[in-house]
Amino acid sequence: MSKAIPADVKRPRQGAELELEIDSLAQGGRGVARSNGYVVFVSGALPGDRVRARLTKSKRQYAEARAIEIMRPGSERIPDRCLHDGEPCPGAPWQGMTYERQLAHKQDQVGEALRRIGRLEGFELEPIEPALEAWRYRNKLEYSFGARDKAPVLGFHRRGSWTDVVDVEDCLLASEANNAARNAVREWARAERLAPYDRRASAGALRNLVVREGRRTGQLQTRLVTSPAPIPRPPVDLHTVIEGPGSGTDGPTGVLGVEHLAERIGELELRVSHAAFLQTNTEMAERLYAITAELAALSGHERVFDLYCGIGTIALSLAPHAGEVWGLETVPEAIADAEHNAEANGIANSRFVAADSRLGIRPLLERAGRPDLVVVDPPRAGLSAKVVRRLLECEPRRIVYLSCNPTTLAPNAAQVVEAGYTLRRVKPVDMFPQTPHVECVAVLER
Repeated sequence: MSKAIPADVKRPRQGAELELEIDSLAQGGRGVARSNGYVVFVSGALPGDRVRARLTKSKRQYAEARAIEIMRPGSERIPDRCLHDGEPCPGAPWQGMTYERQLAHKQDQVGEALRRIGRLEGFELEPIEPALEAWRYRNKLEYSFGARDKAPVLGFHRRGSWTDVVDVEDCLLASEANNAARNAVREWARAERLAPYDRRASAGALRNLVVREGRRTGQLQTRLVTSPAPIPRPPVDLHTVIEGPGSGTDGPTGVLGVEHLAERIGELELRVSHAAFLQTNTEMAERLYAITAELAALSGHERVFDLYCGIGTIALSLAPHAGEVWGLETVPEAIADAEHNAEANGIANSRFVAADSRLGIRPLLERAGRPDLVVVDPPRAGLSAKVVRRLLECEPRRIVYLSCNPTTLAPNAAQVVEAGYTLRRVKPVDMFPQTPHVECVAVLER
């Protein structure tokens, strides 16, 4: 933990601007700098950069800041490729690093989190699995509407702003088809002279556009998110209407075109509802699930629980190697997809239950019996203490934990180890090139 700023050093206030030298990267991908012994975490900066940064938070032990000018780029920095209105794409904050350096940092951060946060040792940290494609890999992007010169723009919020939207013409994280779909909706909005929603004034109609792509099927699904204001029929598949000033994209949704996205992962033909989770990198999802199957080491007779099962991708990929699989998921639409996907793929040894893991694990255990293997794939926040307790009540021989956040995997793994398990192997997988995010698969056994 960083030490408090020395008493004789004046702590800079929020809003102050500092010139800083970035010497390393913190968990989460922000640059780390020091000003008279005071630690500053700087978004938009990479090791070796000298930046002018504006403090957004000022605390006793550290500050948070945003780089507003790169005064001197680091010697290893490479030119940004994905720019919007002259600014780096907010979805690709690490594009100034070579891909090899990105992989090395992610590998180090997984190990550092497990050892420092979880105080775990003795596990095998395997080499990170690189992404098959470093660009144009995302199968889903969410765009925001804004205005410029009274005309709608459609893109991403400018870094550090909740109101200013940067117009996007070609995002290199998205496929050409995704970009074309977004641009077509923007042109429709301009032709109809529609106004973006202004949360401060509670006026306007257009909020967001969600574009999802079946990478293996070539199918696109577009969903327009608006306020209840009347608009002409939009050229999209789904229309979500949200009341009030909230900034999310979930709400009552009407079908105007394609209701479900069709996708194929490995040998599975999948149906995906718009509210259901699907890994945003289809090609690397195939690798992730193959690695999960390898580390699960099933022999053909085991009972498997898949918690946070979504549309059943992991459960159904493990089913041919298991005796039976049970999936648990809180989103009813995802469970409906999982059941449909099991039937469509001729998988008869799978069952799916719609329930929250906090409340659903005990009834599942009573219904199905003790599992030999439990697979967990929680959101970034990881497992709550209650879910960890329920997981341990299942007493599986092996736990395979898929994590998109090593800083929450670490304390969860430590809790499981304290209960008598051993962390054997951890395999990082790069699902998100050009970003600090990293997936990993951990195996715990007793």
